[in-house]
Amino acid sequence: MKQPFRLALAVLLSLLPPLSATAQGLTLDEISDYLNSLKNAEASFSQINADGSRSTGKLYISRPGQARFEYAPPEQTLVLASGGQVAIFDGKSNGTPEQYPLKRTPLNLVLARNVDLAKAETVVNLGSDASMTWVEAQDPEHPEYGSILLIFTPKPTTLRQWIIRDEFGSQTTVQLGEMKLGESYSNFLFDIATEVERRGN
Repeated sequence: MKQPFRLALAVLLSLLPPLSATAQGLTLDEISDYLNSLKNAEASFSQINADGSRSTGKLYISRPGQARFEYAPPEQTLVLASGGQVAIFDGKSNGTPEQYPLKRTPLNLVLARNVDLAKAETVVNLGSDASMTWVEAQDPEHPEYGSILLIFTPKPTTLRQWIIRDEFGSQTTVQLGEMKLGESYSNFLFDIATEVERRGN
């Protein structure tokens, strides 16, 4: 799986509205409710890559099933999720995008119509202390793919960081700018076929 796609997953799960509860003792059901509360949203992001370099971009999300990740120059990568597929467009090429079934990616868990972490059997670590709560998840059938870690802070509870650890132990961290919630987006913003046609692929 390409690096931009793993990074896009990191951004998506950082874009969640604040909870009213404290970060201590959050249950899987409470976290599932939190994910399910996300409908339409957008945010800029700053990303710290495994080699210490930084990337920036903007994310748009419309649940269920749709997301758009725009990476700023010089990267210029575009990642779209819609229609049960994820497509990665190389900003430096007009070639056909790489595509993956959404159901085979962690992105499917977040964009699903109804998120239920307790039943999904993906959580391998849930814990908290006085300052934060963390949730770690991985594919139960393919743990060698690595894991994803969410870190929450309290009062009000907010997802501050999202960390992806790959199969080699490298990690990528995403930090968000100001979020806009409740926006209205055209489905064309997320449509893979429309983007392919626009690029003349």
